[in-house]
Amino acid sequence: MIYKTVSIIGPDSFSPRQLPLRQLDKPQGDAVHLWHLDFKQLSNPLHQEHDARPGELTVFQQTATRRFYLRLLLGAYLGIPGKDIKINRRIKGRPELDSSLSHGELDFNVARSRNCYLIGVSSGAAIGVDLEIATRRSGKPLALARRYFSEAETAALSALGEEELHSAFMHTWACKEAIVKASGLGIANQLCRFTVDVNPANPPAVLDMEDDDHSAWMLAAAEPAEGAIAMVAVRQQSISLQGFNLT
Repeated sequence: MIYKTVSIIGPDSFSPRQLPLRQLDKPQGDAVHLWHLDFKQLSNPLHQEHDARPGELTVFQQTATRRFYLRLLLGAYLGIPGKDIKINRRIKGRPELDSSLSHGELDFNVARSRNCYLIGVSSGAAIGVDLEIATRRSGKPLALARRYFSEAETAALSALGEEELHSAFMHTWACKEAIVKASGLGIANQLCRFTVDVNPANPPAVLDMEDDDHSAWMLAAAEPAEGAIAMVAVRQQSISLQGFNLT
């Protein structure tokens, strides 16, 4: 197997960008912009007090806060106020910009984990992102793999020791989650229909797909914050990640 080599960008490679956001240049060519938001550091637009903690918010308020920053960011790319951003949802729930705004030239996807939020933006290629905590442990990784993953992935994971297994399982899950979110087909009955390289030491790669050309997809990994795993999937031949921290 010949892997498409990618560099994993770490926390130091995520450039700080301060509010308020002005006009942002859209990603060009194979570039993907990856925005990391830590709500422990960002002010909460729903509270007058700027030191309000995310843990104090209701579920509705947390959702509204994420929506606020997403619209703010997308508006900066399109040169319009965030309140004018219109987001539609496909049948399976994948969010996408209204075609009247982006004309197919901008695509995005989001993921969250604890107090952190990840927004991936591409130049129109289908994109999916996932965000996981590296130290997260699944109680029964092999049982989950047998239920959801492909036979090849399950076999590869079964050959690993316990500590390697947990790391490889989280890596595999992040890869597969990003691809499914990019395709917009939903998780149900989809995770087993393609195979990724389960080894975190290798560049992330799609090895096989039942209903698509696996070589049409590209995966890339990033570490937006210490202990975080970010995975990006795009349906294009190459990828150049550019990371930003919104502060």
